[in-house]
Formats: sequence, structure tokens, C-alpha cells
Amino acid sequence: MRLLLIEDDAMLGSAVRDGLTPHHAVDWVRTLADAALARSTTTYDLVLLDLGLPDGSGLAWLTQLRRSGDSTPVLILTARDAVGHRIEGLDSGADDYLVKPFDLDELIARCRALLRRASEHVALREVAPGVDYDPQARRILYHHQAVYLSAREMAVFERLVAARGGIVSKGQIEESLYDWSRDIDSNTVEVHISSIRHKMSRDVIQTVRGMGYRLATQT
Repeated sequence: MRLLLIEDDAMLGSAVRDGLTPHHAVDWVRTLADAALARSTTTYDLVLLDLGLPDGSGLAWLTQLRRSGDSTPVLILTARDAVGHRIEGLDSGADDYLVKPFDLDELIARCRALLRRASEHVALREVAPGVDYDPQARRILYHHQAVYLSAREMAVFERLVAARGGIVSKGQIEESLYDWSRDIDSNTVEVHISSIRHKMSRDVIQTVRGMGYRLATQT
């Protein structure tokens, strides 16, 4: 699962990211502007949201998120502990509310519960012609036959899925592999792309010369 942490406090953000990384992939940003940029290229399973951010109100951002029809689970992390604040956060669309300071084990448990709850509403969806994908189970079917990818191949595939048919550069794909190693060979991306194509079809992933790769669009 991939989580987006929106938190401007350096010490807390670092602690939360490091604590969750053994369980999930975590992207940490410190502003709402950076959060918008991250969400434009990546699909997240859960958002951890601070309310007092340098470039705006996390609560206002959440309200707008829900008005847009986005149902991504959101867990508010804030020092605002009054009952009225909790009610306001939940009424604005938060799925849970955790007051700082908090125990990291409790945060992990709450994330686990939110992700489990969200999985009940997730189904297979077609992400490319003939390719169905269930992000919660990380299950792939190609023309109704199960496809098994390695952990790194899955990271590459999910990065392409997140782009929703857009072009993903080689550098961006390499970033999704950093969870395993910072030492990535120059041809690592090409090797994984070739393997995914071999397990499905060459036409599933298109090469855009000089720019990167993308999943084939629906016909």
C-alpha cells in the first residue's frame, strides 16, 4: 500500500515516515502544493493529513477533496484535541482523527484498520486493454488469467497504473524502486519492463521515445 503523509513538522514527519515504511510505501510532503503534485502522478491508498500547513488549511483541503468525489481514506493528525475540533474534522470528511502526540503503534493500527475498511469497496478494474488490476490484493489478470510479478516488477507496474495512461519517465520509475535499493543499474527499468511484457504482451506497455513509458490506452 502507498500512503501520502502531509506534515510540515520535520521531526514528526520523519518519525512517522520511518515508522510506517516497514509496512507501507510512504511519500512525505510538507505543503498542500506538494501534495497536489504528488497526487497528480500517484494513486494513494491512504492520506495522513496535518491541519496546520504552511500554504493553507488541511481542513479546507479535505473539504475540497470530498466535494470533488475523491473517497481516498484520510486520517487527520493534529494537536487540536477539543471535541469540537474532532467533530469538525470528521464532518469535513476525515475517516479517523488522531491527536498529537500519539503512539506509533496506535497509528499503525489505525492505518491498518482504514486500509482494511477501504478494501471492502475495491474491485478489479481494467487499467489497459485486457489487463485487470485489484490494488488492494495487488492482483493482476491478463485476459482473465492470473499474472504473477516480482516485487520490483509490481512496483514498476503500479507506477504506470498510477499515471492513468500518462507518460512516466525512466527516472520516475527508478524512484519507485528505491524502497529495495538505492543502487540501481542503468538498465534496471528496461529489464523489468521487458519482463512484464513477456508475462502479458509487448503491447501492454508502450515506449514513448525520449520520454518514457505508459500503459496502453483503452481501444
